[in-house]
Amino acid sequence: MKKILTTVCILLGAYSFTRAQTTQTINAGKTEIGFGLGINGAYITQNAEYSSSTGLIWGFTAHISAEQYLNDQFGIKIKAIYDPKGLGNGFRQDNAKTVTGVYFPLKYISVPVTLNWHFGPEKNWYAMAGPYVGFLLSATDDYDHENLKSQFKSTDVGADLGLGVQFPVSEKLKMFFEYDGQLGFTNILANSASGADNVRSGFNIGLKF
Repeated sequence: MKKILTTVCILLGAYSFTRAQTTQTINAGKTEIGFGLGINGAYITQNAEYSSSTGLIWGFTAHISAEQYLNDQFGIKIKAIYDPKGLGNGFRQDNAKTVTGVYFPLKYISVPVTLNWHFGPEKNWYAMAGPYVGFLLSATDDYDHENLKSQFKSTDVGADLGLGVQFPVSEKLKMFFEYDGQLGFTNILANSASGADNVRSGFNIGLKF
């Protein structure tokens, strides 16, 4: 009788362990695709060539993402973002005249790669952190609409941090709300050694499936 009880206990323990392992890894290998729209505010850190102050410039964003789950808590996400940046309240020299209040929109495709930590009772909250690289599409000003792309470096590298929450809409569809910020680490000016880094933050809403 003792041998039977011992065998049953061992089998039950093995079954419970297997179920626990399955539960812990139920999301491993799962991939979620997301689409989102948002608005962001950006500025460039102090630089003498374009701005005497760091005014915000606002823009609309769009992104596509893919997250590969490692387990039910962690995943690796990659995004491709249409990412307006730049600065407001800058200035330009027009002959001997200084023109103030000039906006300098810079358009990027940013690609952050982040580690996502899913937490909360339903694992519907998530925090993310990782590096990004931005590829410059265009650079102009709103004064004389001059093409300034040659005066900026073609890439921008920095850190991406964020926080989000997602809700199931159906069995295979989720809606998310997300805040993320980027801090550039590289001087974005092509012909100046003075420090000029991109900084931006944004709010996004979208769907995952």
